[in-house]
Amino acid sequence: ADLLSIKAAGGDVRMVYSPLDAVKLAQQNPDKQVVFFAVGFETTAPANAMAVWQAKQLNLPNFSILCSHVLVPPAMEAILGSPANLVQGFLAAGHVCAVMGYWEYDPIAEKYQTPIVVTGFEPLDLLQGVYMTVKALEEGRVGVENQYARSVTRKGNIPAQKLLAQVFQVCDRQWRGIGLIPNSGWCLQDEFQAFNAEHRFDVADIKAQESPVCIAGEIMQGLKKPHHCPAFGVDCTPEHPIGAPMVSPEGACSAYYQYGRINNE
Repeated sequence: ADLLSIKAAGGDVRMVYSPLDAVKLAQQNPDKQVVFFAVGFETTAPANAMAVWQAKQLNLPNFSILCSHVLVPPAMEAILGSPANLVQGFLAAGHVCAVMGYWEYDPIAEKYQTPIVVTGFEPLDLLQGVYMTVKALEEGRVGVENQYARSVTRKGNIPAQKLLAQVFQVCDRQWRGIGLIPNSGWCLQDEFQAFNAEHRFDVADIKAQESPVCIAGEIMQGLKKPHHCPAFGVDCTPEHPIGAPMVSPEGACSAYYQYGRINNE
């Protein structure tokens, strides 16, 4: 069951603008346990870290987070290091690099001889990012370039990184469709384990079952396209997603569903 289904069935599931709003809910409802679903890449992590830090300062016994943060560089290495890898270049997500900078990508580009271009999300940003990547490939260049210089610096947001290091520690993480990638996630530091919902409610051993027809892992690794999946557009749609690439509008399957079904060649 998904959270919206649980909400429709009468569960107390709320959407908040900020994780700090969840902290306020815990303050306002001391008789209830408030669990915030802390999910996402490095982009969303600083606000979630701040929520945990603030909850500790307030000594809130009824606030916790279900931490599911994942990290981009280890996932890139997992893809590039695969014997079946077909990826020749990367557009590094601009919002991630706005937080973390792009210094982590230099060793990856060098190790795998791959061009990486930090890219924004506006249409012209994406076009320029693709152009810069193709140009680097045609010229035989490897390394990291920054298309999104108006928002991203090499070092990134230093105060945010310090907060992240204070609240989180690197851990292994299961990726939907791919499996376990070592050191590819963030978990709470020992100092903040009191706010770990996995431990508080003893749910750490619960495992999500993936659909046997979903080929999300192969799609995310560039080995297959969305329309190669037997569930695409039939059992798996943006309204009823099965795999991770169909969940978000940024996902490959969702984009193909919206814009690419006319020509699947």
